[in-house]
Amino acid sequence: MAPLAYRMRPQNIDEIVGQQHLVGKNKIIRRMVNAKLLSSMILYGPPGVGKTSIASAIAGSTKYAFRKLNAATDSKKELTQVVAETKISGTVILMLDEIQRLTKPNQDLLLPYLEDGSIILIGATTENPYITISPAIRSRAQIFEVKPLSPFDIKKVLQRALTDKKRGFGKLNIDITNKAIDYLANTTNGDLRNALNSLELAVRSTTPDSQNIIRINMTTIIECTQKTIVADKNSDAHYDIISALQKSIRGSDVDAALHYLARLIVAGDLPTITRRLTVIVYEDIGLGNPQAAARTVAAINAAERLGFPEAKIPLSVAVIDLCLSPKSNSALTAISQAINDVEKGNYGTIPNHLKDAHYHNAAKLGRGNNYQYPHDFPHDWVNQQYLPDKLKDKHYYYPKLTGRYERALAEQLQRLNSAKQNDIN
Repeated sequence: MAPLAYRMRPQNIDEIVGQQHLVGKNKIIRRMVNAKLLSSMILYGPPGVGKTSIASAIAGSTKYAFRKLNAATDSKKELTQVVAETKISGTVILMLDEIQRLTKPNQDLLLPYLEDGSIILIGATTENPYITISPAIRSRAQIFEVKPLSPFDIKKVLQRALTDKKRGFGKLNIDITNKAIDYLANTTNGDLRNALNSLELAVRSTTPDSQNIIRINMTTIIECTQKTIVADKNSDAHYDIISALQKSIRGSDVDAALHYLARLIVAGDLPTITRRLTVIVYEDIGLGNPQAAARTVAAINAAERLGFPEAKIPLSVAVIDLCLSPKSNSALTAISQAINDVEKGNYGTIPNHLKDAHYHNAAKLGRGNNYQYPHDFPHDWVNQQYLPDKLKDKHYYYPKLTGRYERALAEQLQRLNSAKQNDIN
């Protein structure tokens, strides 16, 4: 017998739960089906949220032939068979899972049939299609994001699976607590397939009692529920979590930052956490609180020595410290502007007095002549030109006044600028 998750797939568009932004009344995919004007599409989203179900439902709502292949495992031979079928039955809807792994030869085979509409491609991927799918395929398909299902949507399908006599467990006498169903709906992270698989395992592994009733309690459901991976390390969701962590720290929201840190901890991704915290402390804290860099590096070293689960302690200390620290991106802004000038060719000749003068006869070329050694002057400073003539009045660093340290730098910079001005005058 096929798995419950497979049997409960929607057979037409009206059976789809969730994804109302795509299949709800007057929404794009429903309008396409109703108008019988299907076009190729790529469905993009996390596992178990209905990409294949939408494809099956679309096919079930039309009279077109429906074929399902996997770009990672099916060869050119299987794809050629689908192409051949278009010459017999006309239009074919091709559900292509893991479309991001479609090879170049298979792309070349497929493209003419997407062009003339004899194959309507419904590609499915968990990875960002704008990054992982070739422009040739993207330009011939609409891209739709499929979102995690709400607990309400998952609960609706679970109830349907328990009562459906043809495809579900409706013929069995099952007694399951509402609390157990709620647990399934809320702890599978929007993954309907996971919820249905867990329910099926609970039902199949529970022996009926003397009254032939399969009694499923909370303990059974917890034992049978597969722990949902917060985000695969190669998935788009993984990078979204990293981005959210950095932006929460930058925005000084301690609770949000700890939440996203927790998601990375549960995923067991210590290397990503430590690398991102190192970036954050220099990019977002910077000169607002340079001491935070040393504390963050110490916390990272401790976390790497400890490993999980204890690594969570120094990591949380670092995240809280960074959240509540004064912020400054002045160093990042300064070097970015300097690099931008160099990349655009906006630079000039190094002044002769700054050029290397250690070799014989350098002075005859004017190298190092008239250089003034700052340590020979009061306060270890003397006014002289360091930038090329082309950029001699250019300023890159503009201090922020969010932390005591950078305020001190700003005051020193002001003193130096004033000294230069007085010297000129």
